[in-house]
Amino acid sequence: MSGRFRDSEHVVRVVAILAFGLVLFIVVRSLLVPDDFGVYGFFRAGALADNRAHPLVYAGRSACVDCHADVVELRKGSRHERIGCESCHGPLAAHASGETDEKPGRPDPRVTCIKCHAMKAGKPAGFPQVHVAEHAEEGPCTACHQPHRPAVQ
Repeated sequence: MSGRFRDSEHVVRVVAILAFGLVLFIVVRSLLVPDDFGVYGFFRAGALADNRAHPLVYAGRSACVDCHADVVELRKGSRHERIGCESCHGPLAAHASGETDEKPGRPDPRVTCIKCHAMKAGKPAGFPQVHVAEHAEEGPCTACHQPHRPAVQ
C-alpha cells in the first residue's frame, strides 16, 4: 500500500480493540441486567412485586385515628398535630389490624423527644431545640410536657 494508508495496522488494531470492548460490554450487560429493567423508566418492574411481598409494618395515621379519637382531639392545634403517630410510637400495623392483642409499649420520652429536639445547627430557627443538659438534667420530658400537646404544663 502506498500513500496515506500505508501504515494503517495501528488504526486497525485500535478499531478492533474498541469493537471487542463494545461487544463484551453488550454481552455482559445482557447477562447482568434483568429483562424487566426499564419497563417503568429507570427501574426494574419486578421490584414492585418484590416490595409487595414484604409484610406491612406501618399502619398509617388513619388507622390510629379510628380508635384513638381522644388523642386526635388532644393534639388539635398543638405543634405535634401533624406528626404521624408511628414517628414516636414505632410501627403499629400488627396492633392496628388486630393481629396481636398486645398493646404497644410507650416510648421512652427522654430518648424519643431528644431525637427531634436536640440542638443541631441545621434546623430552622423556629424549631424548638434544647440543650439537653441545660434544659433538664435528668428525668423524662413528660414530667413537664404532655407528649401529644407539648406546651409546658
